[in-house]
Amino acid sequence: MVLAKVLGTVVATQKESTLQNLRLMVVQPCDGEGQQLGAAVVAVDAVGSGPGEYVLYCTGSSARQTAVTNNRPCDAVIMAIVDQWEIEGTVKYRKGE
Repeated sequence: MVLAKVLGTVVATQKESTLQNLRLMVVQPCDGEGQQLGAAVVAVDAVGSGPGEYVLYCTGSSARQTAVTNNRPCDAVIMAIVDQWEIEGTVKYRKGE
């Protein structure tokens, strides 16, 4: 799983039929301090996340193991919205603060 921040949405009106009705989001991987790591990724949203939220996403064959993405050609899926994280006893992020 990778920690990331949702940057926005992707709209694709022409796509493979098995991708119909899937919401696509642009996510930016980040470190434990919330700082950007590497390039942004497009991921299927399986949990109803929105721009500005921190999420957990996975890639590869694991991305096709959610109820939403089962047997669909997906390489990344958002599977959790982060409420809080802490490192060594220090809260680094709390949703809504």
